[in-house]
Amino acid sequence: MKGARLATRICGVIAIAAGAAGVAMGQAQVAAPAQSSVSPSDANKVAMAEIMRHGSYFPRGGAPNSLLYNPAPPAPGSAAMARDEEAAKAALALHGTPRWEQAKIDADLFTPKLTDTFSCAAGFRIGADTTLRVQALLFKAMMDFGLASYPTKNHYKRARPFMENGKAICTPDQEGILRKDGSYPSGHSAIGFGMGLILADLVPDRAGELVARGRAFGESRRICNVHWLSDVEEGRIVATTVFARLNAEPAFTADIAAARAELAEKRASLPVPDCARENAALAM
Repeated sequence: MKGARLATRICGVIAIAAGAAGVAMGQAQVAAPAQSSVSPSDANKVAMAEIMRHGSYFPRGGAPNSLLYNPAPPAPGSAAMARDEEAAKAALALHGTPRWEQAKIDADLFTPKLTDTFSCAAGFRIGADTTLRVQALLFKAMMDFGLASYPTKNHYKRARPFMENGKAICTPDQEGILRKDGSYPSGHSAIGFGMGLILADLVPDRAGELVARGRAFGESRRICNVHWLSDVEEGRIVATTVFARLNAEPAFTADIAAARAELAEKRASLPVPDCARENAALAM
């Protein structure tokens, strides 16, 4: 259960509560109630249970220790902190814009929205109904990318931007747990950039687009007013380190091979998403 509780805390957004994972697991074992009777909170718990069902690639304690490569966050009054504050002010100017709305979408780490986030960058629809092996690979790796940020998060317990500036965040329902979850580094950024790296490996002709989307995914957390710029940047370092380590895991390399074979067989026939709205938002 300790591992399950940690899993529910990945980058704050999917942190429902300390015991929610256990509740979700129980709910996932029974038939889902009628759609009209399922609250968003309960639906999220069941979705989290589905994500956790995939497990992770690293054995317990096998992830690289982020404290070895994440430096301390910017100190108050430092030039680095001034840079973070300036970036936070710039992000506030985007509230209410299409980029803010995209940041809301990127805040959702639950299936199927998370993997679909990369569909435009990939050039085809990613999801359980189109690319099942890719979907399973990404969700399993998500656990490793997200949890790898926690040694640093728990060590520094950095306050988030909205706690300093008092401005709105794009997921007000998550404010309570985000206040208790360290800001540095961003686990959300680690997840997004890590998925971008995996997909770039699988679809090398779209590598630039996929890595850029992973970067923008993390930047959405800054737009949401829940992470500082340095949080997002160091989340990308977490992702890069974890991705390198994952390539030494036989289960990961086997799943990469299976996902690559799936795409070789199906890619030409996969549906192409409509990306006009997303492209316009990310261009802001």
